This record gives sequence, structure tokens and C-alpha cells, in this order.
Amino acid sequence: MKISIEKSLAQNKTMQIVVPILAVFLALLFCAVFLAVTGQNPVAVYQAMFAGALGSEYGVSETIVKMIPLALCGLGVAVAFRMQIWNIGAEGQFYMGACFATWVPLTFPQLPMPAMLPMMVVAAMLGGGLWGFIAGWFKTKWQVSETITTLMMNYIGILWVNYLVYGAWKDPQGLNFPLTAQFPEAALIPSFGALRVHYGIFAVLIFAAILWVMFKSSKWGYETLVIGSNPVAARYAGMNIRKNVLLVMFISGAISGLAGMVEVSGIVGRLQPGISPGYGYTAISVAWLARLNPLVIVIVAFLFAVIHVGGFMIQTMGIPEAVATMLQGAILFFVVGSEILTQYEIKFGVKGEKQDD
Repeated sequence: MKISIEKSLAQNKTMQIVVPILAVFLALLFCAVFLAVTGQNPVAVYQAMFAGALGSEYGVSETIVKMIPLALCGLGVAVAFRMQIWNIGAEGQFYMGACFATWVPLTFPQLPMPAMLPMMVVAAMLGGGLWGFIAGWFKTKWQVSETITTLMMNYIGILWVNYLVYGAWKDPQGLNFPLTAQFPEAALIPSFGALRVHYGIFAVLIFAAILWVMFKSSKWGYETLVIGSNPVAARYAGMNIRKNVLLVMFISGAISGLAGMVEVSGIVGRLQPGISPGYGYTAISVAWLARLNPLVIVIVAFLFAVIHVGGFMIQTMGIPEAVATMLQGAILFFVVGSEILTQYEIKFGVKGEKQDD
């Protein structure tokens, strides 16, 4: 008996939906076994996790707060991944967006809100976009791997923010803590009532809708897909690959930079070290699990936010918050591993049997 695995020519739509759901279930089962082995009740842990994230108004509010920057970073990297440009630098672009946005209220503290917030948005998208553009320029100029440059630039962006908040931008009234001065009221994104959920949620919905339309219906969306899947054919068709690489990296970085502005303006109210708990890195998993679909990215980001917030809640049971990170990793492992069931077919035959030409 001969068994072979071959690329499937026609993908089963039902399997594309069922397999990821099954993979998530298997990830939950895998973590349940781990919890049981360590003496914990998996059912109680999962109940505490999901009840903490979704069982109260506060929990839902905190989940949405975490979902907003995570979804924006996910949308940002999806733009690059669609063209098979591996932007691993959303974390650094997030920090540079937060940095550029912070410059506006620190430099022009008297601006009214109608001028302040748009300027912060533009500055953040410019900062994140330029950070992505640099990596794109190295790729088009000298064929430097964008995976390496974007990853290394993460450290530069994060340490640059640290340099500023420990030095030139350090608040003299901050009791020697590495923080900038508190933003004026005009530089804070309004929130919904007493909750921490802010108007940054509209940025997620708007960009998800715009990217979905552009991916599906625009000439640029078609070009990015063709360039990513077959650069030779794209070049033969007259598509400008260099221009598209630079544009894609700028847009990818700009959306991730906007996530930095939304976090610093909507939640923290000032720039400080460690402003991101790893949104840019987690966004890679979010975009991949959503198959780069902008609308699904929002849903997956919400799921990861539930796990993240629930991870804080289970600490009251004496369980490390790292369990939530382990669950995220297990979901990614099982979903990516299940790709073989949707992308390939298992063929059975007899040894020595000749294949038809």
C-alpha cells in the first residue's frame, strides 16, 4: 500500500470552516489535559477564564479594550502577508506610532480636540508607516529579508521610546518615574460612559471594512494577490512590484502605528515603557488564523482578547497567567497543523503502480 499527500486543486469550503473550529477544540482539550496533570480542574479554570472576560460589564469592556490594538495590528500585518511580505515588525511600528502621536500633545498642548486628535492620527500613521517603509526600501534596494529587518527594527523602536521617556520627554513632575507628562484632555480619545471602551473601536471597524472591500474589489488588491502568489507573472503583466512592496509596507506599518496612537491616547494618556504587552507579535497569529480576512481578523482578535483578559482572572485561583499564553500558542499550533486537511489530499495506491501522465 502506497500513501502520498498531494496538493488539493479544489479546496472544500466546508472543511475550511469546520477544521479551524475543530482545531480550537483540540487546543482547549490539550490545555485541559495539561491542567489536569498539574492538579487543576480544567472545567473550573475555563469557566473562570471566560466568565472573567465575558461574565460582567467590566470584563467585556476590558476585552474590547485589548481587542482594539490587537485587531489594528492584525489588519496591518495582513496587508503585508497578503503579498507574502513577511512584516514581523508590527510591534516596533506600534511603538513608533505611539511615539509620533505623543509628540503632538507634548509640542502643541493648547490645541483643541478637533485639531489635536486628527494630528495625532496622522503623526502615528506616518511614524508607523515610515518604520515599515524603511524595511521595504531595504528589500527593494538590496533584497534584504524583510523578516530580519522588521524584527530587528522592533528592538530599535522599543528602545527609542525608552530613551525618550527616561530622558528628553521624562515628566519633571513624575517623581522620577519614566513617564511623559499627562496628555491634556483634548488629546484623549473619548470613551463610552464610565467604561474604558473608547472610540478607537470605530477605527477597527472602518479599516476592516475598507481593507475587505479593497482586497475583494480593487485593482490594487488584485495586484497584491498576484505579486504574492506569482511575481514572475506579475512582472510579465506589467505590475510595478517595487512600488507595491513599498506601498504595502507603508500601509502595513501605518495601521500598526495607528494602534499605538489608539492605545496611548485612549487608555494610558501618556507615553511609558512597555506600553504594548506584545500586541504586534500576537497580531501575527491573529492574522494567520483569520486567513488574512479583515472581517475575521476582528473576530479572532476578540477571541485572543478574551483569553488574555481571562488569563488575568484565573490568577485569583493561584494559576499563572502564562496559561493563557500557552492556550494561544496551542490554538495557533493546532490550526496551522490542521492546514494539511484543507490544503492537501491523502492518496492511497499500490506500490509500483504507475501514475497517469
